Amino acid sequence: MHILAGKLKNRKLRSPRPGHARPITAGVKKSIFGMLGEDLTGLRVADLYCGTGTLGLEAISRGAAWCGFADRDGGSIRRLRANIADCEVAERTAVWRGQIPSRLPSWLKPEADRIDLIFVDPPFATAQQWDWSRVGESLFSSLAERLSPDGLVVLRLPKKLIPPQRLGGLELRRMRTYGSMEVAIYGHASEGDE
Repeated sequence: MHILAGKLKNRKLRSPRPGHARPITAGVKKSIFGMLGEDLTGLRVADLYCGTGTLGLEAISRGAAWCGFADRDGGSIRRLRANIADCEVAERTAVWRGQIPSRLPSWLKPEADRIDLIFVDPPFATAQQWDWSRVGESLFSSLAERLSPDGLVVLRLPKKLIPPQRLGGLELRRMRTYGSMEVAIYGHASEGDE
């Protein structure tokens, strides 16, 4: 695993422990950032279910001002912290450990700046058990509240697990299939759709 572009281009990253995550391939990561735009200067990012932080660190390399990383697995958090140290970006990051839906409101405090880009990359086994109405209320409503007006949420899911058009105040803007995974991009629901 390595960073593809930006100031940290070609920096090697520690991978997740075998069997603990499904690392995103370089091709899929390149495509996602191609859809988002190469220059992320000044954006505030959150990388949820981050594993070892490859998406958030890629965003920082491409100019993001700050990234909050969240995961519940201690081994992943240790590797994430080592990756952050190796990339020398600790002052531009926050690391949170715990159950994401329940802890998210305290991590993304209302008085803090809004988040411009949010990656949501749950374990596929977790995503396959999601009740969309419940996860919309418990997770995506909180994300919509903290998302900047033009912000985006990038959701990675196992193939054939099709998310709803509307999810916790967000609406589906684009969806792509890559091998065994789907990538859905959400933004705020337009006023006429509320």
